[in-house]
Amino acid sequence: MTQKGYTGISMAWGNAGELFFGPWRDMVGIRGNWTGIRGMSLRERLQTALKEAMKAREADRLSTLRLVNAAIKDRDIASRGDGGDEQVGDPDILAILGKMVKQRQESARAYEEGGRLELAEKELAEIKVIEDYLPRQLTEPEVQAAIAAAVAAVGAASIRDMGRVMAELKGKYTGQMDFGAVGPRVKEQLG
Repeated sequence: MTQKGYTGISMAWGNAGELFFGPWRDMVGIRGNWTGIRGMSLRERLQTALKEAMKAREADRLSTLRLVNAAIKDRDIASRGDGGDEQVGDPDILAILGKMVKQRQESARAYEEGGRLELAEKELAEIKVIEDYLPRQLTEPEVQAAIAAAVAAVGAASIRDMGRVMAELKGKYTGQMDFGAVGPRVKEQLG
């Protein structure tokens, strides 16, 4: 049995470890559980999603993806100005996405406090779009285990080692935990 229009089968890994098989165009449409086709960078995934949102005429999603791409391009320009690479890599893009989510959470909270619920809903909708491209957030027990492992990995013994512990965590868990909330926990564990 053959199907017209299919040029090959692709694979995509879901956040919960499930594996999707199907034609490329179906993989692009998987949202929320899709972490990408193997070998496809986060930048490429975002560009593909932008094109798909344009084709599907999803105005809100398209607007958010354009904001994400603009932030990435700004970081690329800043990196070139500092003598860095032409384009930033996936870890930098994950940091950008995490920062964008945090900004929108703060804005949504401020809008809710001010009684501007329609603007808060818009911010929350943007968060959902951005989170499609972030890895799964660690649970509380996983965060505690990651902190303990990082402390052991760098041989941290006092508060002076906090920077090394945080660097270890950022190297392994960028986009998976809120480092602003993790910092005090590391300090408490080392203090």
